[in-house]
Amino acid sequence: MNLLFLGTGAGIPAKERNVSSVALQLLEERRAVWLFDCGEATQHQILHTSIKPRKIEKIFITHMHGDHIYGLPGLIGSRSFQGGESKLTIYGPKGIKEFVEVTLRVSCTYVKYPLEIIEIEEGIIFEDDTFKVIVKKLEHGIPSYGYRVVEKNVPGPLLVEKLRKMNIAPGPIYQKIKKGEVVMLEDGRMINGHDFIGPSKKGRIVTILGDTRVCRQSLELASDADILVHEATFGLEDEALAFDYFHSTTSQAAAIANEANAKTLILTHISSRYQGELCQELIKEARDHFSESYLAYDFASFEVRRGEEA
Repeated sequence: MNLLFLGTGAGIPAKERNVSSVALQLLEERRAVWLFDCGEATQHQILHTSIKPRKIEKIFITHMHGDHIYGLPGLIGSRSFQGGESKLTIYGPKGIKEFVEVTLRVSCTYVKYPLEIIEIEEGIIFEDDTFKVIVKKLEHGIPSYGYRVVEKNVPGPLLVEKLRKMNIAPGPIYQKIKKGEVVMLEDGRMINGHDFIGPSKKGRIVTILGDTRVCRQSLELASDADILVHEATFGLEDEALAFDYFHSTTSQAAAIANEANAKTLILTHISSRYQGELCQELIKEARDHFSESYLAYDFASFEVRRGEEA
């Protein structure tokens, strides 16, 4: 599991930062990529990475401001031109369905793969055997949402050496043991499968927030997260400006990470007013409140490491 930032700027594209988009690469977990926001020129950014558009399985939109959605029509069309055949699901606030359908229709863009568009409300919006995605509404000038991606605990490995020492040969019985079943061996011995399974690994949690002021929902979504991706449009000295424009500062994001007991904070959605040494000041402000704070740059990559046993 890996986070790759495709755009880390706020509002409009800049020379150093494109507008918002981050890819959650789940290649080992489900051979897929999930995209969070898709600002203008996201597909151009993808060209500089190893990401294949046909591997993008889901796109989660935090809110309907242009710097988070203007790249969608192009990416959707290119995915079709480049041989994408698998289903693509887009999640987003009310209005996302109309935006996508109208732009595809008036541009006469024909999509060859199944396209599903889901307008979200608070709660669990996706769940399968391996992942669950929870969404909550944040505090912004228009409806803006945060996503909490929860990986379910990974079952422990089958203790093959332990089985071999008991002269239990490989075969279909291993599948039953792996499921934790009580099985009878050919020689009449009864064994409990749970005794031959190693400790399970605790699932990882990644929280990716849309544009927001400091709010309770951010704290709830970020609780015990392995990685929290939080906007930090402004520095500490511009706290009043951040409030007026429904955004957060570096220090506020760090305070959320600290209170939520997150392991790592990654700051993104950085105003173009912060260049060069000013960016280092942003990091310092955050680390004054939360030591494991990092500033995202375009194409920065962060591994989401697996933690302790469940």
